[in-house]
Amino acid sequence: MSAGVWDLMPSRCRWIETLRHCGKTLLRRQRRLLRRLKKAYLHSWRSADELNMLVGAKVGGATPLVIACRNGHYDVAEYLIERCKADIEQPGSVTFDGETIEGAPPLWCAAAAGHLQLVKLLVRAGANVNSTTRTHSTPLRAACFDGHSDIVKFLVENGADIEIANRHGHTCLMIACYKGHIRIAKYLLSLNADVNRKSVKGNTALHDCAESGSLNILKMLLGHGATMDVDSYGMTPLLAASVTGHTHIVEHLINAEYGLVTRQQRIDALELLGATYVDKRRDMVGALALWKRAMDDRFPADGSEPIPKPKDIPRIEAYDYAVEPSNAQQLEEILADPDGMRMQALVIRERILGPAHPDTSYYVRYRGAVYADAGRFARCRQLWHHALDMQRAVLPPLSPLTQSSLYSFAELFSYMLAERARPPLRGRIVPPVTFEDIEPVFRKTLSEIDRGMELLDSKLSIDREQTLSTLQRVLVISLHLAALMARLLEEPDCTEEVSRKIHKAVYSLVKLDIKVRQGRGALHVACSAEGAREPYSHALSCLQIPFALAAALRRNLVLAGAGEHRVVALASCTSSAWSDCIIMLAPGVPPHALHAELYTERAWLAAPGEPAPAAAGLVQLMLRLGAPDARDADGNTPLHLVCKVRHTPSTLNYILERAWLAAPGEPAPAAAGLVQLMLRLGAPPDARDADGNTPLHLVCKLNPCPAEVVRELLSHGAHIDTVNYEGETPEEILKSTQQSLTAIVNPLRYTTLKCLAARTVKNYRLPYRHVIPQCLHSTVITH
Repeated sequence: MSAGVWDLMPSRCRWIETLRHCGKTLLRRQRRLLRRLKKAYLHSWRSADELNMLVGAKVGGATPLVIACRNGHYDVAEYLIERCKADIEQPGSVTFDGETIEGAPPLWCAAAAGHLQLVKLLVRAGANVNSTTRTHSTPLRAACFDGHSDIVKFLVENGADIEIANRHGHTCLMIACYKGHIRIAKYLLSLNADVNRKSVKGNTALHDCAESGSLNILKMLLGHGATMDVDSYGMTPLLAASVTGHTHIVEHLINAEYGLVTRQQRIDALELLGATYVDKRRDMVGALALWKRAMDDRFPADGSEPIPKPKDIPRIEAYDYAVEPSNAQQLEEILADPDGMRMQALVIRERILGPAHPDTSYYVRYRGAVYADAGRFARCRQLWHHALDMQRAVLPPLSPLTQSSLYSFAELFSYMLAERARPPLRGRIVPPVTFEDIEPVFRKTLSEIDRGMELLDSKLSIDREQTLSTLQRVLVISLHLAALMARLLEEPDCTEEVSRKIHKAVYSLVKLDIKVRQGRGALHVACSAEGAREPYSHALSCLQIPFALAAALRRNLVLAGAGEHRVVALASCTSSAWSDCIIMLAPGVPPHALHAELYTERAWLAAPGEPAPAAAGLVQLMLRLGAPDARDADGNTPLHLVCKVRHTPSTLNYILERAWLAAPGEPAPAAAGLVQLMLRLGAPPDARDADGNTPLHLVCKLNPCPAEVVRELLSHGAHIDTVNYEGETPEEILKSTQQSLTAIVNPLRYTTLKCLAARTVKNYRLPYRHVIPQCLHSTVITH
């Protein structure tokens, strides 16, 4: 043994001794806790009812037993069960990997955390092995998720049902296959688990296996009779493997010896895998080799019947009217044209997957983001318009993906306008934003609002409040676009014709008479915290990353939960997308805002009631890049916000809530220009929401209160002394935020004799019903 190794021995021994000491310290603390419990609960003067109340009380949504099971405190759990008679089925809220799981029974917590002895204790005490969380996740599924094979075996031996699926129809076998836990998958298959069972979205275990890239599990599934079914998007496991870029899975499935797929399916898989090579791996040579194999399969040398490509596919302007090569020579020619290769990938993906598949629009948007980073904003807009048109054609109204596309446009235009005032970077000049750029997006946003209002009127909406919230988000995006158009009116080169068009466009928003949450109209939202400032996403924009990196990061976003949308977490950073992201980082890359996107294709992978992947990948990337110390109004840095992401209802909502905060070093321009324009076009300044608030009330709730907006509202007829249903005037609301109305305006200039008389009648409760004209009754009521 070398001398260097001997030199390390003392430090190693000290390290081992330190660990042993820490273990003893933790054990002593646990024993002290147990003694405190006994002292607290076993006094003779405590009644049984009081004891039940104590052990059943919840702190942070969790009972003492749930907390003990989550953290593996066997002695505490044993004491609570055997001596305190704690309810072993009482659920609580626990956190796993940054996600809060609602309605988790103690057995579920112990199984998810991998505490076998606690699981045995609970089962011996009579716990229901098939109890579920609020999302119908069982303890067995929780154990399968993290690969606790010993717990899986114990639960099954004690009556756990292997076929109980969560609310998304995702079974224990499916999650074991997706997570790559081969021992658990093998064990479940030995119990004759239904290998061809489908989830709500039509996925089978074979789909999950193909997407995760576990070849050994895939072979086991095929050996147990798994079939190549299609999911709700028409995707077979073969196409799923092609989309995710798992070449070894594709090669195994297309092997002619197995006879699993047809010749046409083999061709589609190779062509789609080539498209993945282009967009995900940026491997042009590898993509060309795959496309050549597909071409050889289309026109075999043995004289078999050829399978030519479809000829009736329309040429798309966004793809530069690209046409797929029909022979090997044409394939060779496009290798010299990288842009042509990229367009080929988009054409192939849209032909095979169809416009309804999320990957089709995702990669179109991703390619547009790459063009934006290269300064080719016109090509970016062209591709994004095509993606938006596809989404609106196939997705339901107010879809999160459609919202994301619309919001990305608003951010892009805002960025371009902001960059015009700065010196060019690396010799690149950002072109000016024109009305012709914004108007088509604004028109499509209003059309989406119309579709949402029709959905509400048709009563087809299952959750009206959720639909109203979603409708409000789209309304906020439309207000952003309108605010950008209002800024164009201030440009010195704005012609009278452009001004007329802008007024006409904004008037179409004002006349919608839309009502969203709390009965608020467009002017209410424009004057509220959500609409008072420009769309500059400080929460993530100060990461200073390019659009392309943002798109790759978005690809790893997994929506955790439907309905209330509990959390958003980042998928595992082991995928090649992360390495792609880091490669794309280059010195001198200008800051771009990170787009918000809800990518819901695999929402069930991290549903509430089961552990979700942590955001460690993004945190690691931010630390590697040097996370900036810029702070928002609450004192949070971007790193704070990412680490707090579990507290947010959804990705898009999270970004939209933060989007109006001004970036560090940037002014926080209020929406005075937009409010002025809307008031001139007929927006009612004294309209009331469900709480009796006028737009002026909502503006006064902002801190700091935008003085220009207050002046605009007052100059267009808003009453300074109107009360809401809580009896508050705008001035009183300002005082509650330590602000003064006199610092903004002179109240006497906006106080009329009629207002003073109405306040006097109201304050002294004078009878007025049959004394003053009926047309003045509303004036008294609102004062």
